[in-house]
Amino acid sequence: MKTKLLTSGFLVLLAAAYFMFSETEKTPYVYKGEKMKGLSFVAPNKAIDSSHFESTERVHAEWAALMPYGFVKEGEANLRYAKVIDLPKEGHQWWGEQPSGVVECILLAHQNGQKVMLKPHMWQGRGKYTGDFNLSSEEEWQEFESSFGGYILQYAKIAEENDVELFCIATEMETMVAERPAFWLKLIADIREVYKGELTYAENWDCYDAVPFWDKLDYIGVDGYFPLAKEKSPDLATLKSGWGKHLKKMKKVSGKYAKPILFTEYGYRSCDFSTDKPWETDYSLPDNEGLQARAYQSLFEEVWGQPWFAGGFAWKWFPFKDPSKASRDKFCPQHKEAEAVLSNFYETL
Repeated sequence: MKTKLLTSGFLVLLAAAYFMFSETEKTPYVYKGEKMKGLSFVAPNKAIDSSHFESTERVHAEWAALMPYGFVKEGEANLRYAKVIDLPKEGHQWWGEQPSGVVECILLAHQNGQKVMLKPHMWQGRGKYTGDFNLSSEEEWQEFESSFGGYILQYAKIAEENDVELFCIATEMETMVAERPAFWLKLIADIREVYKGELTYAENWDCYDAVPFWDKLDYIGVDGYFPLAKEKSPDLATLKSGWGKHLKKMKKVSGKYAKPILFTEYGYRSCDFSTDKPWETDYSLPDNEGLQARAYQSLFEEVWGQPWFAGGFAWKWFPFKDPSKASRDKFCPQHKEAEAVLSNFYETL
């Protein structure tokens, strides 16, 4: 009799656990906002006017990501960036990466009816991946955090003063996120003191699940360069099937934090093999506009309609782009087959 009671109790507990797990699986996080139809707007090297945002209307984009860069050499503990206090001599960076140029671009985007995500990027010397950035001593880390924090807070204040709708606190800082968790919590708190809008952080596709502070932000920002297929020029069906495992993981992470997934960047090169390792910048491969267009289409058909997905920002869009000349950047979809796909989906989704 005792054995039967214990068995019965165990079955009740097992059934309850199964029910709770099933309910969690059946009720994923649902994003109720309007999905962001965005472009990553390359910082112009000289002053622009409102006409340079008109090209974004061609693809029905409603958001522009503005990306003022800061620069650091490998192993260096000081981030260099144009400062507001240096306005008379801020010409060592492109116009669109100087505070005054950033402010002007925000105003022009808003005048053009677009919302803005301000997204500071750190660039490590010689094209090194920022996620690998590391320092060898606590003293160096303290020095770097001081300059990096100043850089981010400068743009957080600019975002607040100019009614920017979304602020991205940093981009692809994998090692620093893992090694310096206390810094990030303090940085987020400091940003919240000066900026009252929504926040995200842009982490790379292969490690976004390891970020420990998603609960402090409004969006889980993913730079969505997910590998889809290894073939030279895979068809649409193959590319669509390549999203399967990535969708499951994003759904799980979104549900864990009850936050929407935002593609802070997404894009593909217009060349062979571009969906094997989409993050690569090898421009020597043969042109393949069709593959770029199919990759865009697979993303829109497989990812965009997911209930936890908040939209994304195509990488990348140039303010000065002569349609008669081939793009120097194969990620750029302008005047290619991919632009038609982007325009069609941004108009109808």
